[in-house]
Amino acid sequence: MIIDLRSDTVTKPGDGMLTAMMSAETGDDVYKEDPSVNELEARVAQMFGMEAALFFPTGSMANQAAIKLHTQPGEQLVCDKWAHVYNYEGGGVSFNSGVSCKLIDGHRGMITASQVLESINPPDFYHSPLTSLVCIENTTNKGGGACYDLEELKKIKKVCDAHDLGLHLDGARLMNAIVANNENPEDYGNIFDTISICFSKGLGTPLGTVLVGKNTLMQNAIRVRKVLGGGMRQVGYIAAAGLYALDNNIKRLADDHQKALEIAACLEQQEYVKSLEKTETNIVIFYLNDEHSEEKFMNDLLKENIKISNMGHGKLRIVTHLDYTDAMHTRFLNVLSSYL
Repeated sequence: MIIDLRSDTVTKPGDGMLTAMMSAETGDDVYKEDPSVNELEARVAQMFGMEAALFFPTGSMANQAAIKLHTQPGEQLVCDKWAHVYNYEGGGVSFNSGVSCKLIDGHRGMITASQVLESINPPDFYHSPLTSLVCIENTTNKGGGACYDLEELKKIKKVCDAHDLGLHLDGARLMNAIVANNENPEDYGNIFDTISICFSKGLGTPLGTVLVGKNTLMQNAIRVRKVLGGGMRQVGYIAAAGLYALDNNIKRLADDHQKALEIAACLEQQEYVKSLEKTETNIVIFYLNDEHSEEKFMNDLLKENIKISNMGHGKLRIVTHLDYTDAMHTRFLNVLSSYL
């Protein structure tokens, strides 16, 4: 039994999802004639109270398209120093859009309205890049699945409106935040101009992200997707997996969160663990005591057929997901408890 806790991207479609995929009604999505894709886009747009939606093969492509829609070359976006758009999208901000990043030293990947305000370059000072966009990530990946407070997001929105800035949400694990805090997706639609919602993480699909937004921004999204190589044909087989996930895999995210809390509680009791980040959703971040090697610890886990992630600088990550069963959970807790 291999226990893979490196990421929630390692999940595979279950029987119900596979059945939905194989029975999907499809068409040519480049012509916008795939009924399953059209249904998925319509449902997600309605869920978030947004005017338009477009299906992308990956979350990175959806984020990069959103940045392109919001900005012009030579401009600058504001984000946390741990943001996915800066750290994990291959430098796409500069490559695709010719945009630079103003990095904020936030808390666990989260920034505040006052920090955003301080980071805006004076629009009439032509020596510095024109600030045109703020990118938020919820939940935060490197921040250990931390969730923004909606009231702080509303304050950030006010700053953006006052300074004519776009506001994009990288919602790779947004559904985790919504479930953990019992929120309404429309609350996010009321705040952000564009939102990317990833289906290949906690929602368990093989791939796929939906970008939602206002019509004024989204009217060029399909052109940008084409430029980025994201035009797809009979992709309804994948969209059907997304529809299945909407119906079956959202509420169950609470199970992943509970398992993560139990793992964190177990680690907190171990003498080889120096510290843990607060666990809010399905990500556990922890650090070993100085006398223990991260490499040896991970190799020892591998001998037990257990995989976790090393994010560098001593930061170890565990991510729970729908393929992490109760039996796996019991065994993993036993391994952690008896490690030394």
